[in-house]
Amino acid sequence: MNIVVFVKRVPDTESKIRIQHQTNAIVEEGLNFVISPNDEYAVEEGLRLREAHGGKVTAVSVGGEEVLATLKKCLAMGADEAVLIKDDLKEAYDGLRLARIMAKAVQNRFADADLLLFGRMSVGADNAQIPAMAAELLGWPQATVVTKLVIEGRTAVAHREIEGAQENVAFALPAVVSAQKGLNEPRYETLKGIMAAKKKVIPVLTLAELGLTAEETAPQVQIRKMETPPPKAAGRILTGTPEETAKKLVELLRGEAKVI
Repeated sequence: MNIVVFVKRVPDTESKIRIQHQTNAIVEEGLNFVISPNDEYAVEEGLRLREAHGGKVTAVSVGGEEVLATLKKCLAMGADEAVLIKDDLKEAYDGLRLARIMAKAVQNRFADADLLLFGRMSVGADNAQIPAMAAELLGWPQATVVTKLVIEGRTAVAHREIEGAQENVAFALPAVVSAQKGLNEPRYETLKGIMAAKKKVIPVLTLAELGLTAEETAPQVQIRKMETPPPKAAGRILTGTPEETAKKLVELLRGEAKVI
């Protein structure tokens, strides 16, 4: 089975984010970057499927040279190969643009892929758009927000989380799947894997080499303003008798919170 896993480099979720308002971008200086947590589930699932069915796992990411460290982590986890699609454009939050790049990469370089794995969404953008868009551009079946995946031969069954229930989806390969927390427990890199990853050369593909034109890769999303969320208001302590505090609580829920 030939599995391609798309991953993204994101700031560590414990990082304190600062914004450069002149450029509408986050300040990267001093930030620790990691593989997007949801993508780790996708990498782990690819490795488990390879162990069960044979084949290979290729990790792919779009970005600048700094993304190589993220791909090295995938190799250290156990991926067989990694490929960087070189893109000098900083984060544009344009899901369709990235989906076009990824779909073109699959068509031109990974045409023999049986399965494309993604995290359900990247930390930071939180759009959850790219897996579905890539599947549509390729004309492949898709299953998103998957918590269990069973593959037998050329068919698969995915268990999806939906509101108040679980949905089971059957489809044929090749297909696109996005991983949700609960699908598996990602493994840690081993010392052997880290040492092996250091020796591996990661090929770099340009957008031009994939046959993409400047018009196709022009961002369609414009960032007008970027700001951090407002600070949370301090909590309140209600005093008085139980009857008095209950009355105050109802008034606050109705007048301020507007939840009743």
